[in-house]
Amino acid sequence: MTLQENILKQAALLGLDAETLSLGEEVMASLKERFQTIDGVAEINQLKVLNAFRKNKVSEACMLGTTGYGYNDIGRDTLEAVYADIFHTEDALVRPQITCGTHALALALMSNLRPGDELVSAVGKPYDTLEEVIGIRPSKGSLAEYGITYRQADLDDKGMPDYENIRQAITEKTKLVTIQRSKGYQTRPSYSVEEIGKIISFVKEIKPDVLVMVDNCYGEFVETIEPSDVGADMIVGSLIKNPGGGLAPIGGYIAGKKECVENAAFRLTSPGLGKEVGASLGILKDFYQGIFLSPDVTANALKTSIFAATLFERLGYPVLPLGTEERHDIIQAITLGSRERMEAFCTGIQAASPVDSYVTPEPWDMPGYDSQVIMAAGAFVSGSSIELSADGPIKEPYAVYFQGGLTFHSAKYGILKAYQTMKDRNLL
Repeated sequence: MTLQENILKQAALLGLDAETLSLGEEVMASLKERFQTIDGVAEINQLKVLNAFRKNKVSEACMLGTTGYGYNDIGRDTLEAVYADIFHTEDALVRPQITCGTHALALALMSNLRPGDELVSAVGKPYDTLEEVIGIRPSKGSLAEYGITYRQADLDDKGMPDYENIRQAITEKTKLVTIQRSKGYQTRPSYSVEEIGKIISFVKEIKPDVLVMVDNCYGEFVETIEPSDVGADMIVGSLIKNPGGGLAPIGGYIAGKKECVENAAFRLTSPGLGKEVGASLGILKDFYQGIFLSPDVTANALKTSIFAATLFERLGYPVLPLGTEERHDIIQAITLGSRERMEAFCTGIQAASPVDSYVTPEPWDMPGYDSQVIMAAGAFVSGSSIELSADGPIKEPYAVYFQGGLTFHSAKYGILKAYQTMKDRNLL
C-alpha cells in the first residue's frame, strides 16, 4: 500500500470522501510559501524562549513544586522570571490560582484601579465576559460596584481604532486604558502589535501617567514581538491558550511593570503576602514544558486558521481574516449565516477530536454571555483554546470562531470533517 493509499484509507475511517480530500490537497498546495514564513516566526520565538530558560538557569529542581503556603518556591519564582524575560517586562505573575483569562484580566483591572478611577476601552466593546467584570451588565463585585467608571472609544466603520474617539474618551479621571488584541466574538480585525503600539503612543501623548493594559489572549508568539515591546504597562493572558502549549491544565499570567504586577499579586493572595505565597502543587513541569513548546504549537494553530480560511473562502463564505492576510492572533472567524450551519460545523470539529469525539455539541446558556453559545472542544484540557475548538454565540450573523490545533495534521482533518458534515447535511 502506498503512502497516499494509506492516507485515503485512514481518512475514510474519519468519514471523509475523495472530493473532500481533493479539496484539502488543493488548498494545501497553495499555502507552502505561507507556511514557511510561519515556521520562521516560530523559530525566532523558540530561540527567545530557549534563551530565557538558559538565562534563568531552569533546573530539574524547578519542576518539583510546593504545597501549603508555597514559601520559597524556586520553580514558581524562576518561571515568573522566565516569563518576564520572554515578554521583556520588569516582572510577571504566573499562577495556577488564576483560573482563566477573564480572571486574569479582572485581577489586573481590580488591583490597579481604585474607587473614583476611570477605565477606558480604546477599541470599542470589550469581550463578552468582561461586561460583567466592568459592570456594563450588572454583576456582583463588578468594577462599577466599587465606584470605578467606564467609557469606551467606539471603532470606525472598518472595525479599526478611531483615534478621535479615543481622544474624546480619555478624561482627567482616566487611570487605565485597555486594548483587546483579539477580535473575540466580533467580526472586526484583530490588531497587530504595530497597531497596538500606535494606540499606546497616542494614549500616552494625551495622558502620560495613564496605565495601558493589553488583553493578549490568543496573540502570544503569533508575531516576533509582543505588546510589552511597544509600551504596554501590562499584558495579560491565559495558560490554556497559546503560552500553555496545550500542556498547562489551568492558569493565567500578568506581565508588566513591577508595581502593576505586585498590585495584582496582593489582590490575588492578600495584602502583606503578595507573591510570597501560592503553592505550585506539582504542575510546574506542565507550565515549563508548555511555554517551551508554545512557539511551535502556536504555529500549528496559525496554519490551521489559514487552511480553514482559504478553504471556506473558496466556498463563498465571509471569513475574517482572509486566507491571504497577515495574522495577529490564532482566531479564525467564518460567517456561516445560520444556526444549522454553525451546529454542523461544530459537530464536525467535535467528531474529529481526540477526546469526546462521540459527543454532539449543543447550544447552551453559558455563564457570562447574553445568548446561547455552541462549543466544540474535544480537548485534553477542558476549554483549552490552543487545542482545536470551535464556538460562537447563536445570534446574527451566525459566525463561528475557531482556534487551536496542537498538531497541524490533526487540526487539518478537523476542518475537513467540519466541511464534510456541512456537505452531508446539504448545508453548503
